[in-house]
Amino acid sequence: MKSNYSAYVPDLPGCIATGSTIEETEASIKEAIAFHLGGLGEDHQPIPDPTSLVEYVSI
Repeated sequence: MKSNYSAYVPDLPGCIATGSTIEETEASIKEAIAFHLGGLGEDHQPIPDPTSLVEYVSI
């Protein structure tokens, strides 16, 4: 069964990314965060203060 990884940023609703590997997903979410924050800036919206803490969990 083929699967992928996903990441999201709870403090930035709608900011999500996926990838085939953890490394690819990390790179994609960093790009998504930069894009999201850039959009907030262009729209003169405040950047929310971070309130979440997340870690990898593996079984």
